Amino acid sequence: MDSHPRRRDKLRRAVKKTGADALLVTNFTNVTYLTGFTGDDSYLLVRGDGEVVLSDPRYTTQLGEECPGVDIDIRPPGTNMLKGVGKAIKAAKIGRLAIEADSMTVGLQAQITEKLPKLEIVPTSALVEELREIKDKGEIARIREAVRQAERGFGVLRADLRLDKTEKQVANELEYQMRLFGARWRGFASIVGVGPRAALPHAVPSDRQIGQSDFVLVDWGADEGLYKSDLTRVLVTGKISARLKRIYEVVLKAQTKAIDAIRPGATGKEIDQIARDVIGKAGFGKNFGHGLGHGVGLDIHELPRLAANSKSVLRPGMVLTVEPGIYIPGWGGVRLEDDVLVTPRGHEVLTGVAKKLEDSIVG
Repeated sequence: MDSHPRRRDKLRRAVKKTGADALLVTNFTNVTYLTGFTGDDSYLLVRGDGEVVLSDPRYTTQLGEECPGVDIDIRPPGTNMLKGVGKAIKAAKIGRLAIEADSMTVGLQAQITEKLPKLEIVPTSALVEELREIKDKGEIARIREAVRQAERGFGVLRADLRLDKTEKQVANELEYQMRLFGARWRGFASIVGVGPRAALPHAVPSDRQIGQSDFVLVDWGADEGLYKSDLTRVLVTGKISARLKRIYEVVLKAQTKAIDAIRPGATGKEIDQIARDVIGKAGFGKNFGHGLGHGVGLDIHELPRLAANSKSVLRPGMVLTVEPGIYIPGWGGVRLEDDVLVTPRGHEVLTGVAKKLEDSIVG
């Protein structure tokens, strides 16, 4: 069953509450969510009585295949998007137009205002993104597939991990293996940090070799075609020092307690605090400098948020990461990350890569 019409109807109700006659969707990912169209450079005008995709001749056939039942306005060659937007707004006799203030540029807004001086602009934020927080069965199935692809790729990488390989080579090999298992691409730029470089939460893979330290942090995920996965593990390639053992156990405990607390009605702030308390009581509070987690779906980072300032209230159907970490400059860092589905009675951990310290040792 096509879920896109239902999503657009939910959006229409949200737009109506703003007092606007229509919403111009300019975020390409939101256009995909609402229509199924997987191209770019296209907008969607959602009115109270329908919708129309504004695009160009490159996508005529693709739009017809991916968006059956959706009106399509293909502008002629040499005609810019602004002219198509103006035409659609005039045709629908729109007086108050809601815009996605988080994605529309100031320049485009100014151009629309100049072209349609009588049009009232209503800035909005996250109308579609808030709908995207709750995944339907089809979306959850696709995220499960992205998890499967990521885990299988990682399994092959781990089995063949050599100490003379560089961080870059490991990242490239991991991404290649995920594609062999069906992924369209990586979910994001893979992070591989050896030893001290593991203290960089977003380390860019370098020429440092795996064998130059006793452990390596790997943060990776797959894009199965639209939906993403996001995991992090630490692999031990040498001796387990007392410091590594201590920090790893604290991070694992923080993650376990936080995941155990995930349920409908819990807040992102509460879940974040649970993990932060464990790390803080162990004396590493200053070494955990980012939020505990984020939603994952069409984007690798989306709503909801698990953070100290989060206002998110967890609901069934949300899929989010739980990724506490401890980072010590000059020594390294430990982060563990899993993708978790909020269920009606609690939660389900979608990822299954082993993460006890003894399971992290590679030969």
